[in-house]
Amino acid sequence: MEVIKTAIEGLVIIEPKVFGDARGYFFESFSQREFEEKVRKINFVQDNESMSSYGVMRGLHFQAPPFTQSKLVRCVKGKVLDVAVDIRKGSPTYGQHVAVELSEDNHRQFFVPRGFAHGFAVLSETAIFQYKCDNFYAPQADGGISILDESLGIDWQIPTDKALLSEKDLKHALLKDFDSPFSIDMNLYPEFE
Repeated sequence: MEVIKTAIEGLVIIEPKVFGDARGYFFESFSQREFEEKVRKINFVQDNESMSSYGVMRGLHFQAPPFTQSKLVRCVKGKVLDVAVDIRKGSPTYGQHVAVELSEDNHRQFFVPRGFAHGFAVLSETAIFQYKCDNFYAPQADGGISILDESLGIDWQIPTDKALLSEKDLKHALLKDFDSPFSIDMNLYPEFE
């Protein structure tokens, strides 16, 4: 796999080595050993999958401490715009984002570490989205910032009148009104000390 660094430290795009012929293709979608050699030590404990139609926007979500989660995300059918926003107080990139197109064609994956809010928008007719998490879901730790916050400068590539959001996601605060539970000096991975 090839690891592509982004403009924000810790956020990386992963491109697998795809072997294709007349029969189709094969690739290793995850290797614990290679991930830890090239990205960071990790222990994924939960896999999730969602199916959404065009215009669905999910996010920008996070799990508050002590239930923080890193995610390794990919789109196995269709195409999404995937986004991570730095919400670590004191970070030189606080409020900045990285956006990457993930699709069934490019097989890319995006690693979103703890301390970032994450979301995506479906750009194809339908999309099946999968992600690994390094901590179990804890509903009491659910948090988010508004996916429609214009101050974030995210081009979601979907007209506003076509966007489909949950009631929960419509209620998240704007970044300017948000009190982040994360800071740049927190040890977000205490289990690996």
